[in-house]
Amino acid sequence: MSKKPVNQLSNRRDFIKITSLGAVALGLQQSGCTGGGKPSEPVIPGFETTPAERDPSEGWVPFSDRKLRVGLVGYGVCKFAADFGFQNHPNVEVVAVSDLFPDRCAELAKVTNCKKTYPSLEEMVKDDKIEAIFCATDAPSHARHAIEVLKHGKHVASAVPAVFGSVEEADMLMEAVKMSGMKYMMFETSCFRANLYAMRQIYKAGGFGKLVYSEGEYYHGPKLTGVNTPIGSYNNWRVAMPSQWYPTHGNAYYIGVTDGTFTEVSCLGLLRKSDQPANNQYNNPFTVEIALLRTGEGGIARMGLTHTPGLISETGRVQGEKGYYNDKYVGYEKNLPDLNRPPIPPGVPAGGHGGSHGPLMNEFVTAIIQDRKPLVDVEMALNMTVPGIIAHQSALKNGEMLKIPQYKF
Repeated sequence: MSKKPVNQLSNRRDFIKITSLGAVALGLQQSGCTGGGKPSEPVIPGFETTPAERDPSEGWVPFSDRKLRVGLVGYGVCKFAADFGFQNHPNVEVVAVSDLFPDRCAELAKVTNCKKTYPSLEEMVKDDKIEAIFCATDAPSHARHAIEVLKHGKHVASAVPAVFGSVEEADMLMEAVKMSGMKYMMFETSCFRANLYAMRQIYKAGGFGKLVYSEGEYYHGPKLTGVNTPIGSYNNWRVAMPSQWYPTHGNAYYIGVTDGTFTEVSCLGLLRKSDQPANNQYNNPFTVEIALLRTGEGGIARMGLTHTPGLISETGRVQGEKGYYNDKYVGYEKNLPDLNRPPIPPGVPAGGHGGSHGPLMNEFVTAIIQDRKPLVDVEMALNMTVPGIIAHQSALKNGEMLKIPQYKF
């Protein structure tokens, strides 16, 4: 990172929850992807504390005395490097932190109780003490940063999406994981939301049969009244981005449920001129992109992404040959498996995005210590991310049906 830090927009958006557009049913789950504010600011959707139905640590059994030595990178608007709770895990030692902005780096070190800091990820990866790094950096840098970590023989976790608008980077990331022999995991929050995790367990137990229809949505716009100010982001990467380049919160409601793939896509886009500059860094003419996808098992999925005002939803639902799930399971299977998310250690907060942060972090840590494949590995991450890149290409071609690359580790 040779660039000097640039100022980020400080204003953050509030949101209003209104009726969803679900084709099968209405999904009214409020959410978001931005970081929490100062005590005097309103809590941003996605980071609000939601009452848990059960103690998230119930059933936790210590499994190892090992301490995984972790580095954390990125403490911007989302404050994600600290928000997933690595510093609270009994099997983790946070040995170093980094952010391009010195004040943010210092704050990150303070909140994680870490004494070692680095001015950039490129410096951090040289530290031989570090075994794994969580990259909570800007989306355009995710693939490059993950590859850099892997090249230095360290496990890596990345915020979403795995890549940003580049199929070529997806191929490079897959190759880097294969060559390194290290673990890669993308922190897709939807995969550890209670509803999706339950869908996954039911699907694996045969409670749906084949899925004939799935839908997911990530509707994430500014408030309906007041100043329409974009969320702050490094080099303003969020401003005018193609919605389908940030597709994983929605696409998880098929890929994360089934471990499957999308094979082809037709996507339509719409521009609301009041919501986006006419000339933008991505040459992107759309603020709304709705994709219709064919699944690998022959079903259909609708995945909608918007950045227009007012509608806040980050959820999904599925319908199979033997049952469906919309807030709860309705179907023929009477002997359902345990639908509760795996327990996390006492003292680790479940966190935002529906209590998914702690479980995601715990999954990464335990997968490394137990030497097993983590959920949302590189295969699943790319099969969630790349369909959005192809969907945007389809929208630019007025909905032309396009084939989607398939990723198999």
